[in-house]
Amino acid sequence: LLNHPAFDMRNPNKVYSLVGGFCGSPVNFHAKDGSGYKFLGEMAVQLDKINPQVASRMVSALSRWRRFDETRQSLAKAQLEMIIATNGLSENVFEIASKSLAA
Repeated sequence: LLNHPAFDMRNPNKVYSLVGGFCGSPVNFHAKDGSGYKFLGEMAVQLDKINPQVASRMVSALSRWRRFDETRQSLAKAQLEMIIATNGLSENVFEIASKSLAA
């Protein structure tokens, strides 16, 4: 769906619908292999360059990582750490990701 002509990363409503909807899907977002968390981490870094407010809202889906089982905790935490380590990260996303790790 990311490649569909109707999808536009610069349109916040489309991002909320697609990425936010994905994060609301327990089966896909919380996949045992961490692919859902990785997808969100990569999307957040891309979105941060376009719209930091939308990116920070998407990152907040990882803020509850301590409630996950041990395997998923480490996978989600790794994505938060990857996001924080990104060069040129906005203050918005940095704040949400760092507070999520500290909580």
